Amino acid sequence: MSVPISTTSKVIKEIAKSVTPGSLVVDVTSVKVEPSNLMKNLLNNDVEFIPTHPVFGPRTTNLEGQVVVLTPISQKQKEEKWYPKVLKFLKDRKVRIIEASPEEHDNMMAVVQVLTHFSYISTASAIKKLGINIKDTRKFASPIYNLMVDMISRIVSQNPFLTYSIQLENQNGGEKVRQTFADSVLELKKVLTNHDKDNFVKIAIEATKNLDDIQSALGRSDKAIDSQNHELTILKNSIGKEIALQHIYSEEVHIGVLNQVNPDFIILDTGKNQKKLKIANIKILDKYDFLDWKIKTQTTKTNSISCIFPKNSNAEVIKNTIKNCVDDIISIKVTDIYTGHQISEGNISFTFEIVAFDKSTFKSVKNVLEGFGGIIR
Repeated sequence: MSVPISTTSKVIKEIAKSVTPGSLVVDVTSVKVEPSNLMKNLLNNDVEFIPTHPVFGPRTTNLEGQVVVLTPISQKQKEEKWYPKVLKFLKDRKVRIIEASPEEHDNMMAVVQVLTHFSYISTASAIKKLGINIKDTRKFASPIYNLMVDMISRIVSQNPFLTYSIQLENQNGGEKVRQTFADSVLELKKVLTNHDKDNFVKIAIEATKNLDDIQSALGRSDKAIDSQNHELTILKNSIGKEIALQHIYSEEVHIGVLNQVNPDFIILDTGKNQKKLKIANIKILDKYDFLDWKIKTQTTKTNSISCIFPKNSNAEVIKNTIKNCVDDIISIKVTDIYTGHQISEGNISFTFEIVAFDKSTFKSVKNVLEGFGGIIR
């Protein structure tokens, strides 16, 4: 069941007696207590159910590392037919699995979702009421501010009916969380209005102490900032060069010569036209990812090249050197080592099988072999 939170209970009641025996019922609702209790009480005994909460949004393109919360209501439920299968499915995709009771889940979501969404939407609303153009603030801002605005934008741009339901349907402290946030804002405002430095410092220090491992948090935020700067540096250094860029949502790959880069967009010359791509929506393919993409989408060619070298030469060293020196080689292997009557004494013949995308690659391989003093047979 993947329906609005406010209608989940209604849907459970509608389908409860119609589910085929031996089936599994799964919901993906952001609250777990009420759906779990309803499924337990209304579904037939020969129907299994697993309350779940995938803690990521529809823009996610890869399950690896994403969090899925499972809230089985008993140990017996975990030993039934379907639970181990679902667990294996998620583990095979390297999902981070959290097992919790429905009550624990809703308590945690009261902070992870209710508080976060409430504070972010409140901040976005305050900026609007101040009459400030958010684009103008970015010109003056530090990277951490831009990262914060991106996170706020991500939350605020979600379906408002969904975020409203998350606020209202979580009965495990939703109103308490919002009131505590409002009280904290008013307390801090009062401290500043009264120029109460000591209390401000006290509140800030106590809040900091409660924020778990600060050094780890600094490290993670540093990585997020560095990754943005690093990508922009790579793009600027690639101007005038061929580059492969993949759209992170459509997964379409764009290949061409990079003409222009600014903080928001790049201009790519594909040979057929000029493409303007938003930097926030693309990732740079390194040479290995680019090669994987070409293998999947382009026709390959295979050729064998035999070359004579002095007898004490090492075929593996030559093979690895070719692989490092010649671009666009998909694979290269030694298929034959020969010292028969056709090869003069003191020499040896190596045959290399090369797989590539273009015939010109084979000519480049021959040039490298001859550059080493080899004689093509």
